[in-house]
Amino acid sequence: MSEHIHKISIRDKLKPRREPYWAAPLGTGRFIGYRKIDAERGSWIARARNEDGTQQYKSLGASTTAFDYDAAAKAAQEWFASLDAGVMAPKGKFTVEDACREYVEDRRREKGENTARDADWRFKHYGIYGTALGRTELIRLRTPTLKSWRNGLKISKAGANRMLNTLRAALNLAVNNRQVAASTAIEWKSIKPYPNADRRRETYLDFAQRRALLAAADGAVRDLIEAVMLTGARPGEVAHAQRSAFDGRTKTLTLSGKTGRRTVPLSPAAIELFERVSKSKLPTAPLLSRPDGKPWLAAEWTVLLRLA
Repeated sequence: MSEHIHKISIRDKLKPRREPYWAAPLGTGRFIGYRKIDAERGSWIARARNEDGTQQYKSLGASTTAFDYDAAAKAAQEWFASLDAGVMAPKGKFTVEDACREYVEDRRREKGENTARDADWRFKHYGIYGTALGRTELIRLRTPTLKSWRNGLKISKAGANRMLNTLRAALNLAVNNRQVAASTAIEWKSIKPYPNADRRRETYLDFAQRRALLAAADGAVRDLIEAVMLTGARPGEVAHAQRSAFDGRTKTLTLSGKTGRRTVPLSPAAIELFERVSKSKLPTAPLLSRPDGKPWLAAEWTVLLRLA
């Protein structure tokens, strides 16, 4: 009778027990089972026989109206496919948050601390860590869930595109590390970015608007905004500058960025600003830093600038 667990009427008649009731094989050494918990509850489990004859098990989830036999069988087949692809079997569930944290560590090794901190900050502030999406098992991640998350981000469309790309990079790394089957990647690769979101905005603030922006900004980010205004440099160039970049004797600032390395002369107002923010700092310290003394991340000052 247990071979017919695809039928609700059969499952209802089964006696509760810890050992699952196994259905007919889905393939050689591949099974789906139903564990009867009590009169009202049950859960699905998959079983695969390895080449050495040992058995491997995978909890698929509670039996519900939505997650019925057909849905559980599909999840089991996806797990079998991941085993065939050589996907590792992590202890417990491997979630979206697990993938993101592994990505942060990978960035730290490959690109350095600043890149890792930027990615970690994005995952923390844009709905990954400690959220329902973050707790989603990667093998069960679906396109509608990702779209709903992306569409709910309270940032510009260009920012949402960048955040989606960061998350994609983390999920693709999980595929490369064989934490999940390559076929799963279709769930995030099928999401198209917002069109025309990255076009340059030709907006220039007049003198009164610049004063109003500075008045609305607080603390350290105000210094960063003012430094950009007084030098005409890109925000990233100023944010990444070290204390040694400012030369009080020659009244210049040396910057490095997309256009290469250059030294720019400073106005009296800029000299006053940089003398104040550089006071008592070591040469390798950030010229302009967050309140805690650490370097700025683009994701951080962008949010504060938007608030101002």
